[in-house]
Amino acid sequence: MRAHQIMTRQVITATVDTPIAEAARTLLNHHISGMPVVDTAGKLVGVVSQGDFMRRAEIGTQRKRSRWLKILLGPGREAADFVHERGRKVGEVMNPSPITVTEDATLEEVTATMEKNDIKRVPVMRGDRLVGIVTRTNLVQAVLDLAREVPDPTADDDRIRDRILSAIEKHDWKPFGLSVVVRDGIVHLSGIITDDRSRQAAVVAAENVSGVRKVHDHLVWLEPMSGVYVNSAEDEQDAKVG
Repeated sequence: MRAHQIMTRQVITATVDTPIAEAARTLLNHHISGMPVVDTAGKLVGVVSQGDFMRRAEIGTQRKRSRWLKILLGPGREAADFVHERGRKVGEVMNPSPITVTEDATLEEVTATMEKNDIKRVPVMRGDRLVGIVTRTNLVQAVLDLAREVPDPTADDDRIRDRILSAIEKHDWKPFGLSVVVRDGIVHLSGIITDDRSRQAAVVAAENVSGVRKVHDHLVWLEPMSGVYVNSAEDEQDAKVG
């Protein structure tokens, strides 16, 4: 399996000029731990994550270094810390050297990259263009597919997947972090919804794509304010049987 076969295409991004508060709100509202940062031309220039909000002046968690360590590190490091702790835009706090993989990277290569760099997500590139993102959740879903002894996707399955993503992603009700896995015409939908009516809409959209034989619903309903979540009826039933 390759990165493009499991990646999330609906990538939530920030720009270098996105205010810090807006970026933090986006991470919380979409229940993600990080996101790629792009410039005005859409080129990937960095990644911002929850870790970039840990050392902030607003919550009094700035780094407190001893005097001798400040001398050892020099004024440049102290200046960089100041910007990171008090910067008002994403471009001032992001990691400007994002780790990426190509869309044809194997899952072994993707996993090795994430482990080596201790990251939870990796942007997927086609040349210099951002085309998706692979997260640990995507990898867990792939493991689940293998546990179900689901065969590797065919070229037809890839085309069906692309058509399903196109059919769903253009709507406002689209699930967050939508993942679509297709094997032998059998579709598995994963992601987060905040209105249960979106569940049926996503399933119907997939069912209307030519070549789809069956649709499995793994969408999780999440209550935004409380964080309470409910698995799909299908997954709840599978859990009871298991």
